[in-house]
Amino acid sequence: MRKPYIFLICLCFFYSAKGHSQAVTILHNTGVPQEAYAARKLSEALVNKGYTITPSHTKYDYLISLALHDTKLKAEAFSIIPEGKIITVYGGDHRGLIYGTLSLIEAIENGATLEKVQADEQAPKLEFRGIKYNLPWETYRPSSALDQHMETAKDLEYWEAFLDMMVRNRFNVVSFWNMHPYTFMVRPKNFPEASPWSEKEFAEWQHLYKEIFRMAKERALDTYIVHWNIFVSKEFAEAHGVAKQNFYPFYYVEGDTTEIVRRYIRESVKQVLKEYPDLDGIGISHGEGMAGMTALERQEWMDDVILAGMLEARRERPVKLIHRVPFSSGLSSEGGTSKNVEVVTRDAMEKLEDSFEGPIWVEMKFNWSHAHSTPRLEKVHGGELGDTYFDPLPTNYKIAWMARNEDFFALRWGVPDFIRKHIALNGQASYVGGYFIGSETYIPALDYFTKVKNPVDWKWAFQRQWLFYKLWGRLLYDPDTPDAVFQNEFNRRYGKKAENLLNAYSLASATQLRLASLYSSKWDFTLYSEGFMALQGEYTNYIGVNALIDQPVMDTDYVSVSDYVKTTVAKGSYSKNRITPPKLIHILERDNLEALKLVKDIDTKGNASLMYEVADVKTWANLGLHLAEKLKGAVALQTYRLSGGEENKKKAIVHLNKALDYWDEVIKITRPIYKDMKLTHYNHNLFTANDDNLFHWALIRDEVAKDVDVAKSAVVK
Repeated sequence: MRKPYIFLICLCFFYSAKGHSQAVTILHNTGVPQEAYAARKLSEALVNKGYTITPSHTKYDYLISLALHDTKLKAEAFSIIPEGKIITVYGGDHRGLIYGTLSLIEAIENGATLEKVQADEQAPKLEFRGIKYNLPWETYRPSSALDQHMETAKDLEYWEAFLDMMVRNRFNVVSFWNMHPYTFMVRPKNFPEASPWSEKEFAEWQHLYKEIFRMAKERALDTYIVHWNIFVSKEFAEAHGVAKQNFYPFYYVEGDTTEIVRRYIRESVKQVLKEYPDLDGIGISHGEGMAGMTALERQEWMDDVILAGMLEARRERPVKLIHRVPFSSGLSSEGGTSKNVEVVTRDAMEKLEDSFEGPIWVEMKFNWSHAHSTPRLEKVHGGELGDTYFDPLPTNYKIAWMARNEDFFALRWGVPDFIRKHIALNGQASYVGGYFIGSETYIPALDYFTKVKNPVDWKWAFQRQWLFYKLWGRLLYDPDTPDAVFQNEFNRRYGKKAENLLNAYSLASATQLRLASLYSSKWDFTLYSEGFMALQGEYTNYIGVNALIDQPVMDTDYVSVSDYVKTTVAKGSYSKNRITPPKLIHILERDNLEALKLVKDIDTKGNASLMYEVADVKTWANLGLHLAEKLKGAVALQTYRLSGGEENKKKAIVHLNKALDYWDEVIKITRPIYKDMKLTHYNHNLFTANDDNLFHWALIRDEVAKDVDVAKSAVVK
């Protein structure tokens, strides 16, 4: 039977000039970590507004009760019921109870007094709302852009803040990705030689992981470790003369299926699950570290090693599974899709019926590594996807789309209607359970962007991108969440000055979506929209006018410059639903000029945080206008090449010069406030970190200026 415990925080309270000097009693079950967390956060918010917290059952102005109501509410749902001096927050489970409490806190922070709290009831749309977090140790892509986060990611204060952000935005899963996590988490009982750590170092790693998992559990977050496959520690490989390149920093390597490697990994999996009871599950892949193996061989290895270790652990505790698909369809480690791989993988998952807790979460990359493009599914990792995973409908697994972001790290981003449309198009089917969001080439830890010395209201990188996380998290929970929720956060931070900022971001940062829809991309380095850069040959460079002309589109509603000019020169036309270069130019100019108008009169003097918000809108807008002029120049240039006309050549030169002017405006805005930033996309050697990897818009101006020279030297084909 639930006991009505009282939460009493032992602080010396004072009355704020803005406060209400009213006493509040908070009832909750102190023996439940999730309820204790909710009560603690509520107490902090109330004290900050001038209320006092009292243990009294009778002498209070308001009593707030936090309680479960699992007969009325479904999992993760909540209701807030104000009845005079008593406010009850019900949760369908402890996760829902936390969300309800945080919703009450949000109302209080937005200015509502307890007297004015409104009744509310909410429930989740999607049950899996996860963050992909690549850890900086043994990263998938060796890079100083990732290594630089090492100390920040070992700081438990950082993790407390990051996990607070997650639960406040209603994410419910955090997945930690690196090459071979077991080395950091356990000293294998039968293979102690695999550990590179001293006793002190190993104790520190254990403490870090256990505390992260504990804090996540306290916030009702599920935790997973996700890794690539046949990898071991360097020490293990050298001690046994096996897996000679199956360790960091190598990853496109042959699979080593020797028995001692199988035993080591299988036992490590089981030991991790035993020693970390707050860890919920493990995620598996079928690609890297398995070259030279067929799809069936990879699956058989997975069954015999990773899944076997997990199932042994499951005899003593619940275990959850993330299964990544599709992966390599050939004998290499590269991405590829095929019917054969899909059939093998689906059959293997269906054999696991009832083997794991809840559904198996099948992670599938949306539009490869660039989900922030078109909301329509055009491709997955390796190419086009068949219907094997969906027909017939699965019974023991659900799809969790991976919305990778390899496109913007420095500039703030926020387009709520894009996310709503994404969910509407891809989140409705019964076989879809939710989404991951996250990056391979960026870690949201160290703030390596901020240049100004004036105080700002963030400490870590993820806090700069608060809007990105708030939009994705809240809209995955409920796509009908109104824009007012997000605009209210701007108002809370910056007051009336910020009343146009959400709209401005919706217009200006859509520039990135339009570039990524126009310019087809695949894996991580093939596009970096924020920098207008892409992989061209072996190197990442600015997208010059010739590349823009020739590159196929990502979104099949878009029309490339090459196809458009070829069609128009031949007197052809396009249907109204197609987004031709002239139509895209109109959209870019309309939206970005409006965004600049919305922020034109915002006074940011004395507020460095607001200055950055406004500057990022201006930067996106000028990048959008740069793209509009570049498209005009590209159309004129390609028209000249195909049909001549000196006027076309002159137009190309004029428009590409205007595009350069807008780029110079981007530099003018960003040079004083952004550092030169390390960029993983500059890692041209896959296994070696590139120290010459600094990005800033100013550093590639010469590449942008070359477009004018290309137009001047153009000849008729």
